[in-house]
Amino acid sequence: MQEHDRFDTLGRLEDLPQTYRDELTKRNLVPLWPSLRGVLPPNIPTRKTQTTHWPYAEIRELLIRAGELTPIEKAERRVLVLANPGHGLTNMQASAAMYLGMQLLLPGEIAPVHRHTPNAVRMVVEGEGAWTLVGGEKCPMQRGDLILTPTGLWHEHGHDGQDPVIWLDVLDLPLVYYTETSYHLEGPSQSVSEGQGFKSFARGGLVPTPIFQPSSKAYPMLRYPWADAKAALLSLSEALSERKGKGEGESEIESKGEAVLLTYVNPETGADVENILGFYALMLRPAETLRLPARSPAQVFHQIEGQTDVQVEATDFTLVEADTCCAPGYTAVTLKNRSATTPAFLFVADEAPLHRKLGVYENRG
Repeated sequence: MQEHDRFDTLGRLEDLPQTYRDELTKRNLVPLWPSLRGVLPPNIPTRKTQTTHWPYAEIRELLIRAGELTPIEKAERRVLVLANPGHGLTNMQASAAMYLGMQLLLPGEIAPVHRHTPNAVRMVVEGEGAWTLVGGEKCPMQRGDLILTPTGLWHEHGHDGQDPVIWLDVLDLPLVYYTETSYHLEGPSQSVSEGQGFKSFARGGLVPTPIFQPSSKAYPMLRYPWADAKAALLSLSEALSERKGKGEGESEIESKGEAVLLTYVNPETGADVENILGFYALMLRPAETLRLPARSPAQVFHQIEGQTDVQVEATDFTLVEADTCCAPGYTAVTLKNRSATTPAFLFVADEAPLHRKLGVYENRG
């Protein structure tokens, strides 16, 4: 008997006498077998996460209106949540473990000090003059920068510039909320030091070496400037091209296992920058088509520069600058740079670190 046939023979709840079901209910008991095929389906998990595209132009218009309708004092964090319809809009989930939000800060505004148990990162989308203060370290916010606000660290946002600043929040809030460990605390004002981590760890393969005492910081680098990440991607692309001997006149590239992809890591340990979600910088070379294998974690793609055609199973759309999308796990994704002359750059987030810790990570090729 094949496995799916065996599952088909499982009894239904309706097959049990109502009196028996009532007895179970009174004792807070539930029979497993009618639900077994739902929680342990054959071959591939049940996934609520749906392929979803959030065009930035639509988000921005509504976010600016939110700034007109709701002062920061009444919002604390003025955010529009990018909610995946498969999880239900009120659950504020982009995937099983990822929360996404677009946050607006207007000139002169301060988002007050607090800390919380979920980990967060900020990917700066638009504007200049804002800053994030994390654990007393002041991190300027420039387009494409990745800024960490890890679990338990006091943080606040401020804006000294002239135009609106918008960034993408990525949190592991759904997981922390599910484990009933999600909360926040209001905080006192922080003493300020200028952020130096990104200067201390500015070159790959080289880190400061303390002679007498190792660093006590769990997160020695809080701001990952886009200028450095982009330069590293371009350098990696050049190295891959030289190794493979690609000609300058080549019009189209189909990647086979050599993506121009970098992982944001803790520069002292080499581990992922945070312990639940993974974050990456991806470059698509001119005319490149990149086929990403079906892996267990869901993925988020955010367009920093250029335009990318995205295919997830039967769904197709185009990401333009500042657009964001989500793809479910166990699903292959194809990305194609629409330009034949210039590279495209994307920020990627996924649940891979969590899956590895749980021992459920899969790459199905």
